[in-house]
Amino acid sequence: MKLGTDVLAEEHFRRLAGLRVGAIVNASSLDSHFRHLADVLLETPQLSLCALFAPEHGLGGAAAYMVPVEDTRLEDVQSTQLPVYSLYGDSLASLKPKLESLEGLDILLFDIQDIGSRYYTYIYTMALAMQAAAEAGLRFCVLDRPNPLGGLAVEGNLVQPGFKSFVGMYPLPNRHGMTAGELAWLFNDAFGIGCQLEVIKCEGWKRSWLWRETGLSFIPPSPNMPNPETALVYPGMCLCEGTRLSEGRGTTLPFLQWGAPWLDGKRLAKALNAQKLPGVVFRPVHFRPGFDKHAGEVCEGVFVHVTDEKTFLPWETGVACFWLAQKCFPEHFAFRTEPYEFVEDILAFDLLAGSARLREGMQTAKTLQDLLEKTVEEQQEWEAFLSLRQRYLLYAEEG
Repeated sequence: MKLGTDVLAEEHFRRLAGLRVGAIVNASSLDSHFRHLADVLLETPQLSLCALFAPEHGLGGAAAYMVPVEDTRLEDVQSTQLPVYSLYGDSLASLKPKLESLEGLDILLFDIQDIGSRYYTYIYTMALAMQAAAEAGLRFCVLDRPNPLGGLAVEGNLVQPGFKSFVGMYPLPNRHGMTAGELAWLFNDAFGIGCQLEVIKCEGWKRSWLWRETGLSFIPPSPNMPNPETALVYPGMCLCEGTRLSEGRGTTLPFLQWGAPWLDGKRLAKALNAQKLPGVVFRPVHFRPGFDKHAGEVCEGVFVHVTDEKTFLPWETGVACFWLAQKCFPEHFAFRTEPYEFVEDILAFDLLAGSARLREGMQTAKTLQDLLEKTVEEQQEWEAFLSLRQRYLLYAEEG
């Protein structure tokens, strides 16, 4: 299969001829031959690469989550000082390209690997850049990439009014089953951005494919997304960020293992396995985070072993994990209260869940099914989203 950036190169960049280009990129912005988009554009004489824009974690992907990144400059092979504008600073205003950074440009390209989960901030970097492009009268082009979780399964809750943030700007479910290009069409049309949008599709991708089936190498798009296995569990296990439990940051296996110094891993693994969740088995584990929550302490917890990627339900699995962690250890379990992604007055867990309903339900639900059951109103919203989503899908199930 071919990435959007491969398709652009095979066309010899004809659609960019004579244009002054800005590119939103990071360490994952490589083509199938491991060439970075910025390098390829700098070597293309029929266009002018004038500026780069870097999302959360920075251009090289070295910054930790929620750590501000500063503007910098990139020296290319011709010793040209190319500006690199940060799109993740110390305030909400820093997340959107400033109009002065767009001066002199004709088009913005977006070429970053998404991982298929609502919380992952790059799709909102894309949306805010689309807004800025609309205001500046620039064209906006997404070089599309596969969704590592496939394009069929959709799971989770929709973000409710009052709970929008940089981990959920729009009413998407936790696992949306769309590519960045498809989301761009959705944002632009259904949510009213209205920029001059173009999407260069992948060629040969099937919606039923998970990452391994693409044949592509996985380039980590952020420091704690090292492999496709992590991406697969992320739509559920990222909820851990909203608790006092360690999500495994500071270890080599974040989100696949999680726990705390006070947790009984054997007891929790047994309780989780008793739920007979599809495509997953839980194993007791010990780990010592090098940084972040419980840094330097030995944590006991569970490891998430996905045994069947096709039947595995990451959102349901994550909900089960934290419901049972609270149920088994009520004297220790707690939710994170520090400000999260520039929001001070709403709990991080509620921002990730899209509302307070999940957290409140965790305290009273007697079964997992009770906790996951949608109200009539939520079910109507869910069905309306699925109908809306269908209008913006660019790829068939079988390619």
